Amino acid sequence: MRDAPAGNIILIGMPASGKSTLGVVLAKILGMQFVDMDIVIQTAQGDTLQNLIDELGPEGFIAVENAALSHADYERTVIATGGSAVYSEEGMAHLAATGLVVYLQVGIDEIRQRLGDTAERGVVFREATEHTVEALYAERIPLYERYADVTFDAGSLPLGETARELAKLLRAN
Repeated sequence: MRDAPAGNIILIGMPASGKSTLGVVLAKILGMQFVDMDIVIQTAQGDTLQNLIDELGPEGFIAVENAALSHADYERTVIATGGSAVYSEEGMAHLAATGLVVYLQVGIDEIRQRLGDTAERGVVFREATEHTVEALYAERIPLYERYADVTFDAGSLPLGETARELAKLLRAN
């Protein structure tokens, strides 16, 4: 694994894979800062993710997300990205240059159970994507795998145990 100058850990994965929840606990364990890029975008835009997606459309939202990711300036921070961050090539390249990209891998059945109704969640479905969790999963998995420096199974253990196991893996590398 590479050592990035800013020493960030960037979490990517499907909506409901635990990026935000796990990220907070991971940051505490590692003694790092934590930032949730979905909250950064909501704060900067003054609206919820779902409203932004509804108003701007999927591609408009992806452009806003790309700009936020491309200008993210953090050091020694666990960064939870939105599930759609991997649609932003420029933003992902910027984040990858600042740290280690960790794909939180969770199976489709677990995602379906955790996610529930996508209508209020702020989930980006591209125009060509059928609006199902299965179609979204099939479209995004290759992108998560493409950007990941590390793939971590985040679906099999309770939150605290998952965070400790991930921290142990990251410290070992």
